[in-house]
Amino acid sequence: MLATEITKENIEKMVLTFYVKVLKDDIVGPFFIAKLGDDMNSEYWKPHLEILINFWSSMILGDGTYTGNPFAPHTQLGELNREVFEQWLKLFFETLDEVYEPLLGNAFKERSMAIAGNFMRNLRIE
Repeated sequence: MLATEITKENIEKMVLTFYVKVLKDDIVGPFFIAKLGDDMNSEYWKPHLEILINFWSSMILGDGTYTGNPFAPHTQLGELNREVFEQWLKLFFETLDEVYEPLLGNAFKERSMAIAGNFMRNLRIE
């Protein structure tokens, strides 16, 4: 059943569901595996997932649980390109469609497209 409201709990479900897809993806997965490994239960992944849950909670719910700089880590990932960002968005949108009613998912989609656009501009990706 699709979520009819956005909560911290279903943001966690969305993040975990999304990163299972990411790890299986041939385009996006290698970037995460290179930095964090391929086990989402590892000591490297757990803090990363918590950061992402807090990031999306702050972005969508405005709860202020994330206070970091989301752009900075992306400067150290190597050869990011438009294809990687587009695939990330594709997987993210698929996950949103599996977790949320369309209107709720759209809030995440709009925000993620704006963030990806800003990141690509800042990384000088055309």
